[in-house]
Amino acid sequence: MLQTSHLDSLLQASETANAKSPYGSVAKHYRYWNMASHLLDPNRLFPADGRARAIAQHLYQDIKDLPIISPHGHTDPQWYAENNYFPDAAELFLMPDHYIFRMLYSQGIPMEDMGVPRVDGGPVETDKRKIWRLFAEHFYLFRGTPSALWLAHVFHEVFGIDKPLGPETADHYFDYITDTLQTDAYRPRSLMDRFNIEVIATTEGATDPLTHHKSLSGSAWAKRVITTFRPDDVVDPERKDFLENIETLAMLTGEDTHSWSGYLGALRQRRADFRACGATATDHGHPTAATADLSAAAAEALFHECLEGNVGAEKAELFRAQMITEMAKMSIDDGMILQIHAGARRNYNQDVFARFGSDKGADIPSQTNFVDGLKPLLDRYGNEPALSMIAFTLDEDTYSRELAPLAGHFPCLKLGPPWWFFDSPEGMIRYRERVTETAGFYNTVGFNDDTRAFLSIPARHDVARRMDCRFLGTLIAEGRMTEEAGAELAHDLTYRLAKESYNLCD
Repeated sequence: MLQTSHLDSLLQASETANAKSPYGSVAKHYRYWNMASHLLDPNRLFPADGRARAIAQHLYQDIKDLPIISPHGHTDPQWYAENNYFPDAAELFLMPDHYIFRMLYSQGIPMEDMGVPRVDGGPVETDKRKIWRLFAEHFYLFRGTPSALWLAHVFHEVFGIDKPLGPETADHYFDYITDTLQTDAYRPRSLMDRFNIEVIATTEGATDPLTHHKSLSGSAWAKRVITTFRPDDVVDPERKDFLENIETLAMLTGEDTHSWSGYLGALRQRRADFRACGATATDHGHPTAATADLSAAAAEALFHECLEGNVGAEKAELFRAQMITEMAKMSIDDGMILQIHAGARRNYNQDVFARFGSDKGADIPSQTNFVDGLKPLLDRYGNEPALSMIAFTLDEDTYSRELAPLAGHFPCLKLGPPWWFFDSPEGMIRYRERVTETAGFYNTVGFNDDTRAFLSIPARHDVARRMDCRFLGTLIAEGRMTEEAGAELAHDLTYRLAKESYNLCD
């Protein structure tokens, strides 16, 4: 640790330097943040109550080292296929992480200063050290957030750094991490082994050529790095590239994608291509959970309207809704798990979207109606034993009112873990409190990290394991569950349910 006297002198120098910063002085904020004697409390997130804490600690010790199953996420398959060194600290931690973009942007820091590329190719900051210093100066903004927990875990557990991040330690962090990344132990495959990641699923669009996954074919890594079929690019007529993607789909499959039968045939073929690269699931990121059950003639007519362009929001929503039902039928035929991620208002800040594109922290949760939305699909296929669906939401209110009762009845439906805005200690507790009484534990699917930031995967899973042990420990302390049942549940929630729910068992 930095000594207090040395720290004070550094802070004084930082105060002087930051007085000229366009973002204002941060040393006064950092002074108190940086007094901690360690980055990670070994008992973090466990209950404050003594008996419940002791039980949670015991449960956690039994499951903390279980392999990681990461069945849904957005890491780059190129990392695993080519196994190259990560270039530097900023490229690894900051560039893929929209959690960081949105927090800094909320405090008035321009995207350009963070090195985020502009759509028009205009000038942005390219000095990675300068970008890292900017992040370090404002790291205090993340106090109390899940990002702070994840990052502290990575800094301490993955890199062995025991000095808090701030203005005076920014260069030390940047140099040490960047140098360390150039060693073989920090290549992607080595880190997968170190993190004990048994399997990780990436997510690719329907028009993706799957180049990197195909390069892994025939190797042991093909079973550990699998893909997920996400056809949003060819089922959403409101996308500007929809018609272009339909043409690409035709090129990839040889099908006539301007006919309804050819379009569906192309989607079936692409699903098969993805399964050949290990995929066991599809994923659908739609604004709502709407589904539809149109007649074949009505569906075909609507499809041709979409091909003509400018169908309007109502018909675009209807087409997406119909395609979820079509995907459910295909899942019954080929056994792929159907995931629905609903409730995100994408690219809410249109100015940011116009200048920087998507995935820049400008997506906002919105209300979602699952009871009415899923009914057409469930009326048609909800009692089919071969169908398996996993629903995710950004509308927490629907957990107890809609999703838990639905999953507590329909055998085909399970609940995904807290997602995105609610992938947090508090979100996880609210989730368990809202769904357990109606859906139980075994209509949920364990945890998946849904991350673009590779090194945060063990941190995110550790938080989930601690919070599940906290919840179970409280139930046991209250006499609502035996310790034996709690121990079995902790193992299931950590490992078994994810493998079984995503058909990842050998």
